[in-house]
Amino acid sequence: MTGKTARRTVLVKMWSLLAVCLTLLGGLVAWLGFGRDTAAPCNGLAEDEHVRTSVGAGVQAGMNCAALGRALVKATAASEPGKHSQAQARAVKDVLYSPGLGYTENLRIDPALRVPLATVLADYAGDFHEMLAGLDSQYVIKGDPDDDPWESSGTYHLAVGHLVFRNVVRAVSRDPQAYAILRLAETRYAAQLLAAVPGDATGAAFSLPPTENARTLGILDGLTDRYARDQAWRTAVLDHLVHAPADPLTAAWVHGLKDTPQDGLTDRLRAQGIDMARPWIQARITDEPTRQVLLAEVETSALSGFKEITH
Repeated sequence: MTGKTARRTVLVKMWSLLAVCLTLLGGLVAWLGFGRDTAAPCNGLAEDEHVRTSVGAGVQAGMNCAALGRALVKATAASEPGKHSQAQARAVKDVLYSPGLGYTENLRIDPALRVPLATVLADYAGDFHEMLAGLDSQYVIKGDPDDDPWESSGTYHLAVGHLVFRNVVRAVSRDPQAYAILRLAETRYAAQLLAAVPGDATGAAFSLPPTENARTLGILDGLTDRYARDQAWRTAVLDHLVHAPADPLTAAWVHGLKDTPQDGLTDRLRAQGIDMARPWIQARITDEPTRQVLLAEVETSALSGFKEITH
């Protein structure tokens, strides 16, 4: 090899190495600048034509996330408890299916939208419960984006696919206050279901409400399991729960939390299904072996719901 050829070879290798270094550096800069959080502001909800059409004039392109959250709550809230219009239910569905939420993997919701979205979901407590449970076929059949809300018992109901729903619930629950709002809404609805069981009910009509409640609470525990490992999150959740406004249906359960140590909150929440079922079952069943059989079914249902999410 001549001296000229050798120098050319060295130069080629140097330029090749430099190109590789620049490529790696460019990738690193891109990751540092964009890879951490590429979501559009407010998860793109204010820019989504379907959301603006459904929610109405309260949503304007470019608005800040706090104002957007207030607009979503105002536009979708029932005019009287448990009474939603078709347009309101449709608006919620369009929000949940917006490209910024929808099927997004590893979804992160803008912090300013977490409590408002939890407030919206809590206002549709019956639908929230059924979508958690996943046992009512109507919520499967009518869960596609184009399926309209349907009327039943004087109000309109909505359903979304379980992947979308669970992604949103998990992402919303990153905020302890948002999670407390959802937990209290589910607790209140679960208590309503137990109270509505006729005194002469038998078979599945009697056993399904406590076991279904345990399943929904177990699924909710599973969806938030990653946050429950964090001491600060548990502390904030406990604070929000015990200082929630008094409610006849949740007061007894919330009161029982007041003496719960912060590091015991996770276990206490996971036992909620059976804690709610036990006094209800004891008041209705006098035969102890029969009580124990149903309590065991409730406990199994809670554990099954939790494992469905975490395993």
